[in-house]
Amino acid sequence: MEVRLFALQRVSAMVLGPLVMVHLGLILYAVGGGLTADEILARTQGNVGWAIFYGVFVLAASVHAPIGVRNVLKEWTPWRNRSLDVAMLIVAAALLAMGLRAVWAVIV
Repeated sequence: MEVRLFALQRVSAMVLGPLVMVHLGLILYAVGGGLTADEILARTQGNVGWAIFYGVFVLAASVHAPIGVRNVLKEWTPWRNRSLDVAMLIVAAALLAMGLRAVWAVIV
C-alpha cells in the first residue's frame, strides 16, 4: 500500500504543478486587470473548460493532500493503525466534496 500511495502522491503532484501555475497566472491577470468578482463569475459561468480544469485541480488536490498529511502524522505522532487510513479517506472525501461544490458554484 505504501508504494501505491507514494506513486499516487507523485502523479497527483505532476498534475497539480501545471494547474497551480495556470491558477496563479489567472489570479495575477485578474488582480492586475482590476477584475471584480462579478466580472470573473461572468467569464466562468457556463464554461465547461473551466469546470473541467478546476474539477481536475480539485481531484488531484483531494488525492495529494491527505497522503501528505497521513505521512506527516505517521512521522510525528504514534498514530499508525487502520484508523489513520480511514481518517485520511474521510479527509479526501471532504476535500473532494467541498472542492467540487465550489467548482459547481462558480461555473453554474
